[in-house]
Amino acid sequence: MFGTILAALDGSPKSEAALGTAIDEAKAWKASLHAVYVIETGLHSSIPLDNTWEVIFGLLESQGKEALKAAEAKAAAAGVSLTSHIAQGHAGSEILKMAKQVGADLVVVGSHGKSQVDRLLLGSVSSYVVKYSTITTLVVRS
Repeated sequence: MFGTILAALDGSPKSEAALGTAIDEAKAWKASLHAVYVIETGLHSSIPLDNTWEVIFGLLESQGKEALKAAEAKAAAAGVSLTSHIAQGHAGSEILKMAKQVGADLVVVGSHGKSQVDRLLLGSVSSYVVKYSTITTLVVRS
């Protein structure tokens, strides 16, 4: 039985499918549902902080807020309340940190995110979460 579910979102079709599954699970288990969007800053630690980075960060934050707002609407349409969170850092680490923070007993992630190039360069976020998670993790492949 699951009491608290965390869905990891990145705005990709795979994360949309993961959100749908998380909503279904929340309804089935009468669980609370949380969603997290992580602004990946782990890659950019060596980039000097200047106005350009601030603009890029602002754009990424705006995309995250839009994705979470859409997730809240989708959950509400299904009769499920969703609490949204934005984090920044290494996506896999931040997802696991958020799972611990909200007391999640299920994490739902898409099989891969927005970019296949990111997957080649960084490794899959979902693979990281599966490898290091201490709670049940569901990878949605649809």
